[in-house]
Amino acid sequence: MQKSPERYDFLIVGGGIFGIYAALYLAQHGLRICLVEKERELLKKASIVNQARLHSGYHYPRSVATALMSDDNKARFTADHQGFINFEFEKYYAIDRFGSFTDSQQFERFCAFIGIRCEPVLKHPLFNYHRMEALYATTEYAFDPYLIAEYYRQQLQEAGKQVDVRMYSRLLEARAAGSEWRVVVENMEQGQKQEVAASQVINATYAGSNAINRLFGLADIDLMHEISEMAFLTSPQVQHIGLTIMDGQFGSIMPYGLSGLLSLSSVAYTHHKVSYDNLPRFDCQEENPACRPDFTAICNACPARPRSNYRKMLGQIRQYFDESVQFQYFTSMFTIKSKLKANYIDDGRPTEISILNDNPRFYCIFAGKINSIYEIEKVVEF
Repeated sequence: MQKSPERYDFLIVGGGIFGIYAALYLAQHGLRICLVEKERELLKKASIVNQARLHSGYHYPRSVATALMSDDNKARFTADHQGFINFEFEKYYAIDRFGSFTDSQQFERFCAFIGIRCEPVLKHPLFNYHRMEALYATTEYAFDPYLIAEYYRQQLQEAGKQVDVRMYSRLLEARAAGSEWRVVVENMEQGQKQEVAASQVINATYAGSNAINRLFGLADIDLMHEISEMAFLTSPQVQHIGLTIMDGQFGSIMPYGLSGLLSLSSVAYTHHKVSYDNLPRFDCQEENPACRPDFTAICNACPARPRSNYRKMLGQIRQYFDESVQFQYFTSMFTIKSKLKANYIDDGRPTEISILNDNPRFYCIFAGKINSIYEIEKVVEF
């Protein structure tokens, strides 16, 4: 290991969309960044294993704060990424006739309060109204995760030496030394170790947030974790239609960006395993020693990943469509989804950027909605 550390203005841990955006934003201001990602490729976990919904707020009638934040950031994200967004489909929200936490009047009041489109649809040939209390035409788009991932990889290349990207690397040690952090980074391919120094650190590891916080001797954030499945389908009748059933143990189907596939999720069947530990601790990790609570692997490639629930998910969503509508299953992807324990009741997904240490500065970004990548700009100081 070299004796003199390589110096940076910021060390960013985590090569997902939030870590990459933070790196590019800071590099634009002339700062030198070290971006560390433990996988062999960037943007291979939650960044692509999601429903690709560009949230406008509809999804969170029990969390107005999340809804407002989603809608606030939507316009800017859409403008910045318009070449990677599917604008050309009809999006509907429906209230289930049985067991919903939200009724039609509440949903209409909620949409009016945050100022988003919500038009009742009294007849539609593709939907089964026997299972719906109400159906609404809304305005919501889908981003293409793969195209956005490729765009940000190119942006990092264009940033050149301003952003030093270290792939397949992990942090071994971290300590405060005066006004900077000293961190030992190991390249896991070569086994080479190097000490780096950074004035500030941003933890953008999502499910791995607490493992990194602990390495720096800082406090946990209270998290829970789920191993989640996203199913992908095709349908000739609803290729350009999205439907989300509110609000409770229901589901959603909508175009997956510009891919031609439909993404399908279900509150009841998407989440296979739940961990209430602050680290993502699951029994399947006993079968795969490469995946640990403090160092998780990619679920898609894991031999111990859960069996697919796509049949149950598909059976659930079929209830809301006319019998003439056909679906064909294509594949599923799995990942670890994390959320704040405080939002278990209202199902909110706020973006939280905590300053866990002031001198030297340490930020922890916890966010689950791609629209809110810009929130770092409001908090970070340089």
